Amino acid sequence: MSEYTPLESLGEFGLIRRLQEQLEVNNASTIVGIGDDAAVLEPGQKQIVISTDMLVENVHFDLTFCPLRHLGYKAVAVNVSDIAAMNAIPTQIVVSLAIGARYTVEAIEELYAGMRLACENYKVDLVGGDTTASRGGLVISVTALGEVEKGKAVLRSTATINDLICVTGDLGGAYLGLQLLEREKQAFLADPDTQPELEGKDYVVGRQLRPEARMDVIHELKELGVHPTSMIDISDGLGSELLHICSQSRVGAAIYQDKLPADPQTLETAEEFKLDPVTCILNGGEDYELLFTVKMADFEKIKNHPDISIIGNITDAGEGVRLVTPSGNAFPIKAQGWNHFA
Repeated sequence: MSEYTPLESLGEFGLIRRLQEQLEVNNASTIVGIGDDAAVLEPGQKQIVISTDMLVENVHFDLTFCPLRHLGYKAVAVNVSDIAAMNAIPTQIVVSLAIGARYTVEAIEELYAGMRLACENYKVDLVGGDTTASRGGLVISVTALGEVEKGKAVLRSTATINDLICVTGDLGGAYLGLQLLEREKQAFLADPDTQPELEGKDYVVGRQLRPEARMDVIHELKELGVHPTSMIDISDGLGSELLHICSQSRVGAAIYQDKLPADPQTLETAEEFKLDPVTCILNGGEDYELLFTVKMADFEKIKNHPDISIIGNITDAGEGVRLVTPSGNAFPIKAQGWNHFA
């Protein structure tokens, strides 16, 4: 007899009750969570920010190499990252699932275990959502809500000339982690007895399978007294995100190749795949680091921060958006990151 529980044995409401029992409330603004027709929130005098993301099987994730628990964590983290990019504090999420017939109760519990861990880490309450059947694969839709003090939200459209351009962490790792996982998948399909060759690649694989939203930097910037002038999270690639800021702020930018942050494992893996590491950094995507601008006057406050790199400056719109090489040559940056409909 199978040790797994078919979904039809519980039904939609039984599944919801089972998942609900495993959730705790973290925020005073959550008045009513899962279990009624709608959640009830009471944010007080702050502004509410809302963002939503959808993850679709075989478009955004491949369960051949993506564990369900990691997927659940990532589904929450990428939404929290959007809230962080507004300089806000995430407070609640709602999760909707379209579930294919091959999934068991235990599989969905494993997915939710990852979500629950992310909710604990980011101090977020899961307050509702929906479940339905899918005739295809798994679809995960997460909507995140957050709070920000009035006038403190940071937009993409408010960068100004001479601002410093900054990024958190390092870039390109998630893209190269995906290349590794795809390579090993193809090797497995060709020979199911083959063992994956991922030794020494934990960092880049982790960047792909379980990214983190940079809420730590949002809190640290507040402590430093630094209010970014614009901000966006890096989901589609540094180049694409920089172009978003410049387009919406009606400015240009110059970023410097030798200032772009990359982990040594990222550089080694790029060489292994015979890929240009700068191209991976500019166009790879899914790093979920923060790209933001600050006033020149804030340079002293952030220059020694171990997890912030100053990579360039905002210029006049007429100068375009450029990558400057160590030899001083400048090349226009084009949006070549992830395009859902390409």
